Amino acid sequence: MVVSMEWKNWSSSPCNLCPRNCQVNRGQGQKGFCGMDDTVRLGRAALHLWEEPCISGKNGSGTVFFAGCNLRCVYCQNHEISAGGKGKSVSVERLSEIFLELQEKGAANINLVTPDHYLPQTAQAVLSARRDGLTVPVVYNGSGYEKREIIRDLKGIVDIFLTDFKYMDTAMAQRYSSAPDYPQVAMAALDEMVKAVGEPFFDDGGMMQRGVIVRHLLLPGHKKNARDVIRYVYETYGERVYLSLMSQYTPFERLKENPGLKQLCRRVTRREYEAVVDYALELGVRNAFIQEGDVARESFVPDFEGEGV
Repeated sequence: MVVSMEWKNWSSSPCNLCPRNCQVNRGQGQKGFCGMDDTVRLGRAALHLWEEPCISGKNGSGTVFFAGCNLRCVYCQNHEISAGGKGKSVSVERLSEIFLELQEKGAANINLVTPDHYLPQTAQAVLSARRDGLTVPVVYNGSGYEKREIIRDLKGIVDIFLTDFKYMDTAMAQRYSSAPDYPQVAMAALDEMVKAVGEPFFDDGGMMQRGVIVRHLLLPGHKKNARDVIRYVYETYGERVYLSLMSQYTPFERLKENPGLKQLCRRVTRREYEAVVDYALELGVRNAFIQEGDVARESFVPDFEGEGV
């Protein structure tokens, strides 16, 4: 496989694509922390209406869900593909075709969901699709746990970063995602994202064409962590990034099997969420998305039976 020159220093064999630095030879079938070898696996590729309005639009975002993940959060709503083994294998050529097919269906953008461990292949597929007529923006929809050098090399490939910022608390990051360095890694990655795409830009229809959206999923009982994330992002970047404050945390049954996760076995209360939103407003945040209604339901989780793959 030939990849763009920007990716000549990045490899999955030995793998150096994420902060875990597993160094396993995925090209020979070995699997690192992400649980995947070198073969790209997808759980779903379809129009998706459940993103932020400036990402979904009227037709939906062209979401491509990659199997595997370098975090494995205990509460992950995409557990079936992030750690559960679901997913269909595709070639780089097929991945490029999928991007073009989604555009033909009216996708507002191509939305790469947790592509970290497949970035050389994904970058090549994007560049190939652009040569063949891909014109919609490319969205990098990640966990925030990425190397800043990787993000730097995505300049010119990715137009929009739709990134999580999960923790400012290292103990929480260790307990829930086995990544005590998450805060430091996420801060560095976010800095590089803002540098890569610059000021947010929208078309006449209000659809984002370039920019950064920082998502924070409020976890039950963790308002302080949420406030710390919001304060850091807003005080550091102001109006250069949009915040997306999410209340959709879903307490899956599997969490009850672990006594240490008792705090996560309930939904976020309306009072908790409103307190976090009020805090953001008091800080002066104006560029933000908030969620209304009952979004903490398993029916909001896509099925991963290979649609569009």
